[in-house]
Amino acid sequence: MKSAVALVLALSIAQTAQAADIDKGRELFNTRCASCHHVGPSARAAFGPQLNAVFGRKAGGTDDYRYSAAMKASTVVWNDDTLRAFLQSPGKVVPGTRMRFWGMSNARQLDDLLAYLRTFQSQP
Repeated sequence: MKSAVALVLALSIAQTAQAADIDKGRELFNTRCASCHHVGPSARAAFGPQLNAVFGRKAGGTDDYRYSAAMKASTVVWNDDTLRAFLQSPGKVVPGTRMRFWGMSNARQLDDLLAYLRTFQSQP
C-alpha cells in the first residue's frame, strides 16, 4: 500500500513538472524578477533576497538581506501555495512587505515560474 501511495505521489509530481515550462519560467524570471532577485551558484541579495532553495524556507529567512519588519515577523514558510499567493498579491500575504510588485495572476505563468525556481532548490 505504501508503495502505491509513493507511486501516485511520484506520478503527480512528474505530471506537474511536465505541465510547467521551465524555459518559460526562466524567461519570466529574467523579465519580471531578475532586476531585484538572483538565483544560481553566484546568487546574492540585491534589491531583494536571493531565491535559491526558497521552497521550505521561512519568509525573511536569509542572512544576507535586510528584510522589512513585516517580513521578519511573518510566519509564512514558502511552498507552492504561499509563493503562488505572494506572487499574486504580495501585500495580502505579508502586509507591510517592501516588495513592490503588482502581482501575477496568470496561473500558467505562475506554474512556469515556480518550476524554474524549483531548479535552484539544491543551491546553497
